Amino acid sequence: MSNFFKNLFSSKEDEAENHVSSFNEQHAQEEDVGLLDHGIKTIDLEKIIGSVGKYYDFDSQFRPKKHVSDKRFTGIKKAMRDGKSLPPIKLYQIRNDYYVLDGNHRVAAAKELGRFDIQAKVIELLSAKNTMENLLYIERKKFYEKTGLAETIGLTEVGKYNYLEKQIKNHENHLTNISGKETDFKKAAKDWYNTIYTPLTTIINNGGLPRYFPKRSVADFYTYIAYHHWERTSNMRYGIGIDRLIPRSMEAFRTAMIEKTTPDYPEMKRTITAFIMININTSTEMKVINKLFSIEEVQEVHSVHGAIDILVKIVLKRDFLASDAEIIAEFVDQRIRRISGINRTQTIIPGISKIKERFIY
Repeated sequence: MSNFFKNLFSSKEDEAENHVSSFNEQHAQEEDVGLLDHGIKTIDLEKIIGSVGKYYDFDSQFRPKKHVSDKRFTGIKKAMRDGKSLPPIKLYQIRNDYYVLDGNHRVAAAKELGRFDIQAKVIELLSAKNTMENLLYIERKKFYEKTGLAETIGLTEVGKYNYLEKQIKNHENHLTNISGKETDFKKAAKDWYNTIYTPLTTIINNGGLPRYFPKRSVADFYTYIAYHHWERTSNMRYGIGIDRLIPRSMEAFRTAMIEKTTPDYPEMKRTITAFIMININTSTEMKVINKLFSIEEVQEVHSVHGAIDILVKIVLKRDFLASDAEIIAEFVDQRIRRISGINRTQTIIPGISKIKERFIY
């Protein structure tokens, strides 16, 4: 009802003011723009905030206005509902925001249908304008490209991503020294994120420190504490006991975290669960089942009817330097496929799992 009265009393002037952002207005504020072609990417719809030439045709929620042809919009929605293949839209990117060059109706339809993302050909505009926002964006972009990490570390100060990059480089050298072989930088970054960054930020969050400084991110606190605790080794007190929880060496902290049990820091998932579907020579079924069941990492073995003969559940120990796919592939190749009688295997890695405790079948 409130929306009815809002629409009833809104003027044409109000409607004209209610539109998505204008690419041209934002573009005019940038300086010495360079273009970077990212090709086809999957883009979150909520990050598409404006249009290049048709920003007056859509309101601030990217809904078509009254003067826009309903026929075309309805046709695109129907095609999306029916699962028909539509060409990627075209977007311009300015930092973290996207503007539609071609495909405004497809964006509007996808949003109305409750979609979360869309395929798009992306051209990024890199501004040379020397602002703190641009400097931080470029630094962040370089950090993620070099480390290969997911974009979850949100720092608010220039220079801090460079500090983290140096920390990862030191960690790479440490891993090389203890293993006796060269460690890839991206693998070192992954290990650092899982065994050092994640546990310490968990301690920071659990201590409630961010709520006292709402303008600072948990990543900001990580860099501040890591620097003072591991590099300057100053006697800082953070009010939540962090100084007593973590050793004076970053690598000693990593060792301590790896030795902790999963319930202490569930963010550090230490095991990988997978299911293996196996086809065998049926005459050797019991021999194969017994050999599979004798393997320590095998938790369950089931003889099943249908397209496969045996279903196996395995739980492997995570190696933070290798990907889950690499660990599973090596295990299946070295421990499963070499069992006599096995013809073919297929591995399934669960995404979301819910398990009922004490369930007996």
